[in-house]
Amino acid sequence: MSTTFSVSNEQEHVEGIAAAKAALAEKRCIVLPTDTVYGIGADAFSAQGVAMLLAAKGRNRTMPPPVLIAQSATMDGLARDIPDEARKLAEAFWPGGLTLILHAQPSLTWDLGETRGTVALRVPNDETALELLGQTGPLAVSSANRTGNPAALNIEQALEQLGDSVDVYLDGGPRGEEGDDVLPSTIIDCTGQHLSVVRSGAISIEELRVVVPGILDLGQDAPETSA
Repeated sequence: MSTTFSVSNEQEHVEGIAAAKAALAEKRCIVLPTDTVYGIGADAFSAQGVAMLLAAKGRNRTMPPPVLIAQSATMDGLARDIPDEARKLAEAFWPGGLTLILHAQPSLTWDLGETRGTVALRVPNDETALELLGQTGPLAVSSANRTGNPAALNIEQALEQLGDSVDVYLDGGPRGEEGDDVLPSTIIDCTGQHLSVVRSGAISIEELRVVVPGILDLGQDAPETSA
């Protein structure tokens, strides 16, 4: 049976972080707030945890989850051949709604699915998420919804869709103001000759081009939302 903790309550916050860490260590899934939408997370280095995440969402291995990290310095341990322009974007927009697709370090002992040698990294701008990531290390995190359904903007929507497939729910309140559209992170492919936007989102192309003028906009959204 899953347990929900309100992280706005000091006591529940402490208990919730501890319960989430324990669930992740046992290769189970949790739901956590991010600065965009709610995410379902698992230990990025646990093949069992990632498999449970994909199963909970109704996803297959061809749609690997992104990885959330606590700070940009972690990027070099997880990715190789990082372009200078990607580093500039990370410096400008992390923590925040920007996901960077990079070449993964080949020595990593993880299995996120059929990544084709890449990893999608992001530092979220959410205190609870950053606190947890600081204690657990990288987490595989995707939007807290069944594939094909809208991403969860509050804990109730996450519970309704994921139920007992998740051990611990961390309730950080609704994402965005009532009536507002909450945008997912903008995804940038940094593995080609030129950086390119593969999903528009929280960071606009105009903002991106202030930092990297030559970034390309492919003009298409990814079919599935990530946190």
